[in-house]
Amino acid sequence: MFELDKRLQADTIIIGEFPLSLVLLSKDSRYPWCILVPKVANITEAYQLSNKQQAALSQESNLLGKVLMELYQGDSLNVAALGNVVSQLHVHHVVRFTNDETWPGPIWGVGDSSSYTASELTQRATEIVNRLNGLLEFKV
Repeated sequence: MFELDKRLQADTIIIGEFPLSLVLLSKDSRYPWCILVPKVANITEAYQLSNKQQAALSQESNLLGKVLMELYQGDSLNVAALGNVVSQLHVHHVVRFTNDETWPGPIWGVGDSSSYTASELTQRATEIVNRLNGLLEFKV
């Protein structure tokens, strides 16, 4: 049975889901940052997914990335599946700007996380959900 990793639960909020994946919003306000987590138990790597699931993850990832870049007009979109700390398969989608605090380097392990206020988190989630609604069977 699929369960979301406890660290992902602590660091994000669930804002919706695609047919394959949960869509999470990072609580770190430094970047527009969403994470896709395939709702498949005991998966740590994309190659463990079926061919159909791999295609779905790719489609969901591409759509999410496009929406985030259109919304936030970033300079770059970092997409990565790093399983060094959380082994459950999850794919980060981070909008980057040439003036962000870690540019051009990676965001992981650099600087201190900055939490949204409750209203900012709700606003960011609402912006993303409104753009995803009606696309690829996304639902809240």
